[in-house]
Amino acid sequence: MEVTIKFNGQALSVDVSMEVYEYLDRADHKAENLAHEQRRHWDGREFDEYIVATEGTGIYSETPEESLCRSETLDELLFVLDGCTETQRRRFLLYALEGLSYSEIARICGCSKYAVRDSVMAVRKIFQTFFENRPHD
Repeated sequence: MEVTIKFNGQALSVDVSMEVYEYLDRADHKAENLAHEQRRHWDGREFDEYIVATEGTGIYSETPEESLCRSETLDELLFVLDGCTETQRRRFLLYALEGLSYSEIARICGCSKYAVRDSVMAVRKIFQTFFENRPHD
């Protein structure tokens, strides 16, 4: 399959395996869904908060303090991930969020499992350094 990706501001056409194409397609759908949810919830409420507000019930009731802490923590995590390379970020998210093994990620990305391990460990080290050096409350 041939896909077009943006690399250093330029569009490149690349031949990829069906597995990689399906992964990229899923990522595009997730990005579209996220953009749709962000447009839908223009007032900044999360989707679960929207459900609680419209339905009047929820699984749990989050206090304003908990909501603020969750939001600040998410901002910190995204800040750290922005400091990583695209390759590191992609491999780390596949490992941490999707629960894929190093071998599975290596097969998807077309690299060795040791390269995946090095990327994941580099991101972990960046997180560790960030959280060790941030001011404690």
